[in-house]
Amino acid sequence: MAKGSKRYRQIREKVDRVKRYPVEEALRLIQESATAKFDETVEVAIKLGIDPRQNDQRVRGTVVLPHGTGKVPRVAVFAQGEKATEALEAGADVVGAEDLIQKIEEGWSDFDILVATPDMMPKVGRLGRKLGPRMPNARAGTVTMDIGPAVRELKAGKVEYRSDNRTGGVVQCAIGKCSFSREQLLENFGVLLNAVIRAKPAASKGTYLRRIFLSSTMGPGFPIDVANAQAVASQF
Repeated sequence: MAKGSKRYRQIREKVDRVKRYPVEEALRLIQESATAKFDETVEVAIKLGIDPRQNDQRVRGTVVLPHGTGKVPRVAVFAQGEKATEALEAGADVVGAEDLIQKIEEGWSDFDILVATPDMMPKVGRLGRKLGPRMPNARAGTVTMDIGPAVRELKAGKVEYRSDNRTGGVVQCAIGKCSFSREQLLENFGVLLNAVIRAKPAASKGTYLRRIFLSSTMGPGFPIDVANAQAVASQF
């Protein structure tokens, strides 16, 4: 949708750029403004007081959102033998080894998350340039021998969050759909923010949570009261 559309301008007028909204009020306004013909995703953007160019200040981790994101991810797994069987039984959408690597090299990308057993990583490594941040990663829990539990958690609502170098250290993540109840969105928000707070790098100095915005897919961002957001996170 064009940013200058009548609908967008009407929604944008509801946002007071000076005000810092309590989380629950922002969620209410987002849900009331979600008039698109599809179920919009609710997203959070968190500007962190870190220098993402420094390896010891990067933030990355995973958390299981109690109510999921409203979308069941397509999980592809690099595994062989018993681990391949385990992945399939856990609900993986695609499982393979050398054949899956070749498939991705040829341009296939019908997946949301990639998981791999450690023994597969020397071969998967050649996909690094092609996959970039979508590569399986031990810190994100997507390189593991515990393939079954990993796949089940991802299907149930486990999400990865990470600071983005291109945006100066902003963490962006979906926390559900506009059709979720207010309580579900609030809990998902609190659980995610609590995880990000706990992941604060020791090398990060000064204010860690700089700014927080909540928005829907087709709507503007609502600036959030950081102190209120921290209070919400402390409940989880």
